[in-house]
Amino acid sequence: MSCSHSHSRPTQPAAAPAYPELNLSSGAKWIKNLTKDRLGQFNGGHFGDVNLGSALFTRKEDGKDFVDLKVWSAPGLTKPSFEEAMKQDFKEAKKGDSFGPSWTNHWWKVTLTIPESFADYERVQFEFDPGCEAMIFTTDGEPLQGITGGYGGDRRVEYIIPEAARKKGVHELVIESSCNGMFGMAGGGIGPPDPNRYFSLDMADVVVPNQEAWRLLWDFQTLRELVDTLPGNTPLQNKALVTANAIMNTFSHTDLSSIKRARHLAEDVFGEGWEKLGAGIYDEKDGERSLVWGIGHCHIDTAWLWPYSVTQQKTARSWATQLDLMERYPEHRFACSQAQQYKWLEAQYPTLFERLTTQVLAGKFHPIGGSWVENDSNMPSGEALVRQFLFGQRYFEAKFGKRCETAWLPDSFGLTGALPQIIRGSGMKYFFTQKLSWNNINNFPHSTFNWVGIDGTQVLCHMTPVDTYTAQATVGDVNRAITNHKNLESSDTSLLVFGNGDGGGGPLPKMLENLRRMRAVTNNNRELPPVHMGRSVDEFFDYLSESTNAGKTLPNWNGELYLEFHRGTYTSHGSIKKGNRHSEILLRDVEHVATLASLIGGKKYVYPKQSLNDCWEKVLLNQFHDVLPGSAIGMVYDDAEKLYKEVRKDGDKMLDDALDVILGDSQRVTPTTRITSLDRVVAYNTTFFPRREVVRLPLAAGISSAAKAQVSQISADGKEGYAVVHCAGGASPAALSMTPITEAWGFTPVSVYTNGSDHFVLRNSTVQLTISKGRITSLLDVHLKRELIPSGETGGLVIFEDRPNFWDAWDVEIHHLEKATQLEFTNVSIVAQGPLRASVRAEVVYGQSTISVTISLDAVPATTKLDSRSMFRFDAWVDWHQRHEFLKFELPLNIHSDTATYETQFGHLQRPTHKNTTWDMAKFEVCGHKYADLSEYGYGVAFLSESKYGFACQGNILRISLLRAATEPDAEQDQGEHTFSWAVMPHKGHFLESDVPTAAYLFNSPLYMRILTDGASARALETTTNSPFAVSGAPNVILETVKRGEDDAFKAGGPATIVLRLYEAFGGHANAQLRVAAGLGVEEAYETNLLEDASEDVPLAVVRSEGMAHQVGLDLSFRGFEVKTVKLVLRGKKMKTEKRESWVTVDA
Repeated sequence: MSCSHSHSRPTQPAAAPAYPELNLSSGAKWIKNLTKDRLGQFNGGHFGDVNLGSALFTRKEDGKDFVDLKVWSAPGLTKPSFEEAMKQDFKEAKKGDSFGPSWTNHWWKVTLTIPESFADYERVQFEFDPGCEAMIFTTDGEPLQGITGGYGGDRRVEYIIPEAARKKGVHELVIESSCNGMFGMAGGGIGPPDPNRYFSLDMADVVVPNQEAWRLLWDFQTLRELVDTLPGNTPLQNKALVTANAIMNTFSHTDLSSIKRARHLAEDVFGEGWEKLGAGIYDEKDGERSLVWGIGHCHIDTAWLWPYSVTQQKTARSWATQLDLMERYPEHRFACSQAQQYKWLEAQYPTLFERLTTQVLAGKFHPIGGSWVENDSNMPSGEALVRQFLFGQRYFEAKFGKRCETAWLPDSFGLTGALPQIIRGSGMKYFFTQKLSWNNINNFPHSTFNWVGIDGTQVLCHMTPVDTYTAQATVGDVNRAITNHKNLESSDTSLLVFGNGDGGGGPLPKMLENLRRMRAVTNNNRELPPVHMGRSVDEFFDYLSESTNAGKTLPNWNGELYLEFHRGTYTSHGSIKKGNRHSEILLRDVEHVATLASLIGGKKYVYPKQSLNDCWEKVLLNQFHDVLPGSAIGMVYDDAEKLYKEVRKDGDKMLDDALDVILGDSQRVTPTTRITSLDRVVAYNTTFFPRREVVRLPLAAGISSAAKAQVSQISADGKEGYAVVHCAGGASPAALSMTPITEAWGFTPVSVYTNGSDHFVLRNSTVQLTISKGRITSLLDVHLKRELIPSGETGGLVIFEDRPNFWDAWDVEIHHLEKATQLEFTNVSIVAQGPLRASVRAEVVYGQSTISVTISLDAVPATTKLDSRSMFRFDAWVDWHQRHEFLKFELPLNIHSDTATYETQFGHLQRPTHKNTTWDMAKFEVCGHKYADLSEYGYGVAFLSESKYGFACQGNILRISLLRAATEPDAEQDQGEHTFSWAVMPHKGHFLESDVPTAAYLFNSPLYMRILTDGASARALETTTNSPFAVSGAPNVILETVKRGEDDAFKAGGPATIVLRLYEAFGGHANAQLRVAAGLGVEEAYETNLLEDASEDVPLAVVRSEGMAHQVGLDLSFRGFEVKTVKLVLRGKKMKTEKRESWVTVDA
């Protein structure tokens, strides 16, 4: 019986060989690790004469028949324009010539001769390697691309000769080479630059590359990266290794046709025909669902190991290179921040800026960040951060027709918790950063999250899991974008920010080639996350928002993004910190008084908008995240100090001009001012707080006997007198108080006494401080009889050994606290004995340094708040010559609290005083602005600062950081003379009940002392001149900024708006009323965002009520730490200047 089944047998592939019966071979088993190790032999190295490296170039020609060179060296450190350079006499040059020294610029005229025989080659290029950076121009001055010389990973020395030039046979170029490396002149490290470094022209060759060999090299590199990156026994990893090994077996340097066969083997991994797709490779296989989004980037530090002038060249080189790449790689998108760099390019390279603008409008070159520079965000004031975005966003909108949607600070050394509100108020809702991946204690727990600021405002934040903004677009980078992602349960998409950076350069062709190959791989398997190109960072964040239900599925991070690293930057380069703080205050004051002057000055005065903009741009530039932190080379600080001097000069001039309008003709009081009557001396208070202060007056210039008799106190040398100014209202002038000091004033005289040698006591009716044997041994609240320094402990100056593990100017390590030396005051003497001010002067000589500190106590309290205590003011002069030592001031306090409070932008935050966790321990040095406070129920003590930003509170010891002494990258950091001040302010009640923010505000805000013309009366002026603005009903709301609107017509009689910025300072809700003089003629009032766009069409209601005959009110409701911007639209009227009863009289 036959057996029949309906099941058919599987059909064998037609080409499959029959499986043989006998097997006499040894088998195909490999030793995987040896095969893997073999891959390193395929290019260069010991076998470079026979491996693929030998086939990468078909011809290289450098003779006179091919390359003719002439050079002109610019004198000194000058940076001539193209037009200036072309007028000079050039001399013959050749490959191998040396040029320098550091920071000099050299111009080359290059004539290339291309033989007809080169016409058949796929590509002919000119390779120029000066060992440094360079820019290639056409002979008409059009920038073409940058050059990065040397043999690092950022090397780019090739220039592709255009087809038309090859046909012509002759091609002329101009090259500017600059004698600096990509990372300055420190030889690759962070040390001070070598001022005498010379470079050699290593290459000036006409080159024919074997393009197919280069493409094989890129194939092989991707395969090798797959082998090195993927897990050790996955199908794709093994397949990549098998294929790479087969390529090595196929290639023969004696048979160049083997290159094509080897490339065909690579298609086993990349897919058949993948290369023909070009940029279309990203459209295959569900391109919309790529897990990794690639964006080209070129982080250019606006100054760091090089000065601002070199950055201007770096920007042009890098961006020209990217514009060139966009023409060859249609998928290439390039994101670039910092409006300042765009402005430099516009001014110095206008034709390049035009090409860039074309690509911006085409959606390929992406302005991003919205800020003037990539600023430090720890130390700039809240208003300065607003201006970073205001100036940046307005520039981008003016030049490109659109604002940025994503804030971009990848390299800033920590991020204030005020930033989310400022970002949102500047028209953005997304934020990119990554520096917290550098934390040296704790790993930050999120990659994609909602960052919630101190006021509750959130931004959608992404910290790339690749942990760098200068990724090299390797397989490892792409793989890390997912394997290192900390929130895959919430979001599985990452941003790959690739391109050489810090010193510029940006993406290279090999990076774009590698990304294409990786995408080809993932079009056929999923062992590597797919990468997509051709979209923007904004689109990436749009996708994140959509895929996370508008952030609802994401974790939150509340408060500051504290960087556990680079804590020394709060103190390094003290003069720059001082320049920043004082410039911010000066510009705030100038805007305030200039606004008032523009309203009453008529045709005699025009608001100095352009001068203010120029000053602000200088301050904002110096807030770059390697300048203000003190982590740049010395050349940078020469430039920065010059800018601050210009701001001071121009700011003082604007201030004088405006006060002349407000006060009538007047002069500032200087040490040489001759005072004939105290009734002609007026103090102008630019803050909106009432204040009572002791002021100094010059007597040396010859004061009249009548005026001298009115001075309440005269210094021992007779050169200065002291008087009291009582500003009953804010933002107005005040006369000197000339009545005798009595209890009716609300205070009693201050005194100082000593035992004659080593015991000194400063005392008034509220507080007392004792210095004994060179240390502060007692701080007493006189009213409460409360001793604030624990028994047996002392306060004063202290020196710490400061030897960070690597980043010298950047870092202070936790172990510096283990090696402290308490300093003792010596030569203590009384220099003022009251009744208004008592002072002692003390000296400290330590090492090669001398410190002189004047400690003063005034008879008046710190503020006009009931129960306010007086502060002890410390004015220091230091001649500093230490190295790697850290000067601080500390007080041990009889106060217990788990947290201390520090001012930040538009508010404050609390940080731990204990070491419960490593997160707590990491905050051993922190940033604060005008105050740091340690409080418990019923009492507290604050340190006030006018230029210092570093603070700490460990247990009960409160510290302020004064001076560091790093030697890299600036060998002379902080060496020399310094003057600065701080204050110790005891206060009744917890911080939240205190007047600390007010006192700190006043401590940083000088009274502007003016002397009026003959016959004028300060007292009459005081009673008739009042501020047109005030805040009532909410003592926790501060009116910070008064300025003219950005879009006003700044000319006499032009349309006028006034912009006011207010914030809640204590962290609680408030219902405040902004009161405005009726005489201003407010037509409408709007609440706007920080860019001064009206947030809604409905204007604010203007309240008029009984008791406000000369004022109108605007009701404002605040949440804790909220910032509000109000724009007042004025009718076309000018305020009278003839009649000065008040600010409320206007012409009908």
